[in-house]
Amino acid sequence: MNEIKGPPRIGELLVQKGVVSADQVRIALIEQKKRREPLGKILVSLGFATEGIIRDVVGGALGQGSADLSNVVVDGEAIKLIPKEMARRYRILPLTYEVTRNRLTVAMADTFNVVALDQINALLGGDMEVVPLLAGDTEIEKAIDQFYGFELSVDGILQEIETGEIDYDSLDPESEAYSQPIVRLVNALLSDAVKRGASDIHFEPEHGFLRFRYRIDGVLRQVRSLHRTYWAAIAVRLKVMADLDIAETRAPQDGRISLTLSGRPIDFRVSTLPTLHGENIVLRVLDRQKGLVPMEGLGLDAKVLNVLRVMVARPEGLILITGPTGSGKTTTLYSLLNHLNSEAVNIMTLEDPVEYPMVQLRQTSVNDSVRLDFASGVRSILRQDPDIILVGEIRDEDTAGMAIRGAMTGHQVFSTLHTNSAAGAVPRLLDLGIRPDIMAGNIIGIIAQRLVRKLCPHCKEPYAPSDLERRLLGTAGADRVRAIYRADGCASCEQQGYKGRTALMEVLSFDPEMDELVARGATTREIARHALEQGFTPLADVGIARVLDGTTSLDEVSRVVDLTARVK
Repeated sequence: MNEIKGPPRIGELLVQKGVVSADQVRIALIEQKKRREPLGKILVSLGFATEGIIRDVVGGALGQGSADLSNVVVDGEAIKLIPKEMARRYRILPLTYEVTRNRLTVAMADTFNVVALDQINALLGGDMEVVPLLAGDTEIEKAIDQFYGFELSVDGILQEIETGEIDYDSLDPESEAYSQPIVRLVNALLSDAVKRGASDIHFEPEHGFLRFRYRIDGVLRQVRSLHRTYWAAIAVRLKVMADLDIAETRAPQDGRISLTLSGRPIDFRVSTLPTLHGENIVLRVLDRQKGLVPMEGLGLDAKVLNVLRVMVARPEGLILITGPTGSGKTTTLYSLLNHLNSEAVNIMTLEDPVEYPMVQLRQTSVNDSVRLDFASGVRSILRQDPDIILVGEIRDEDTAGMAIRGAMTGHQVFSTLHTNSAAGAVPRLLDLGIRPDIMAGNIIGIIAQRLVRKLCPHCKEPYAPSDLERRLLGTAGADRVRAIYRADGCASCEQQGYKGRTALMEVLSFDPEMDELVARGATTREIARHALEQGFTPLADVGIARVLDGTTSLDEVSRVVDLTARVK
């Protein structure tokens, strides 16, 4: 019995975290008496848990993060910092080096190996922060052999490509031939894009060259160009990684890539489209660390945050989020759902497609091939005993009707709608065939939002606003404003003048008077007037407040919000 005394502690941890049940642990313990293997390995072989989950739970119990090295992409700059001999001796794999924070993240088989950490600190001069993540022995050994001895920087790989030949067989992910530079180039570009905070990666073939562009903070930037003769190999590699048909080049395709970058899982949604000069491929970066943020992390002021908390506390009704593509609607929806997520409620979602997998949520993707659209999906979800329903987007009359029906039958329903303002959602729903008397009493609130780039704190430049700018700022306080800020550019923000984004949000909460206005068919102007009397802050005023406190520039707010009505 002494031989199996230790493992039950791991079993208890896994049961406490909800990874496995007590019955599954008992089955594994019986099996362990026959095999004499670690409990974790038996749970994996029985299909009760995955290696990654067990590693994460054990790492969490030890107070350490963990890293999945099965699909890891490492940073070439990090590899250069630790020699291969030291990495092999102490079972260390450098994962990523963050220059701005002077921080090195490493995967270690033993995160409490003080000697190894001391040796790393001594090698790096003692002034760099070293963050250890737990990983498996065999994973680290395999990764060291895979990544050391090869050029991993984008510039170095491009130079290597110009002088070498392409072996198409090595583009398969099952192949061990990591020596092929195209494989490393694609990985390096994906890693570089994530490090620089890109939301999309564009591979665009032209007549004589291939253009690489990243969308960073909502704006596209060209980062590289390459001779078009290498596009076929790059396209094949991306398609293989996304499990797409490499022989199909005349029809659009969609897929998904899952990798481990910077020690955390990153997904890429892949879309191909035939164009005049070849297939255009765009990757949407789905970083769960950025996509799943708490409500307090949305950058809202206390007043708006309190209104949101009151809205989500209502047990039934419809909450709508409006705004153009790329305005952060999905992030806000997930933040609200994450706030409500618990074992006491059943949250079901219908999305196109599912972007961020979340624990306990039942998430479903709409699927044209099996005729599962939003309307029929909601109809099916209502039979699954849900408490909270997320409908990715209200596009047509059927979906709008089903969303309202869900709200009327005692469910909390979240969805998005394309309108320019919160008040503008009411006539849009009328246009979709929702009767005013049905709408009244079933809408909790409407949120309209935009994303604006934040000025770089290192180089933003104060200046005195012109007469026109003072008029845009508004009469209240315009005279006492001596300076506002504009973008300049420095090394910290890659000469852009902006770094990061923040949300501008107007929140229209429905009260009995608002319901009455909607029921009798009031105009958008009447609805907006009543909202202002109740303390509603329009999007333009929210944006101006961010200009006055130095968060962003007037030019940036004008780019996403119509300020012309403020000029009198």
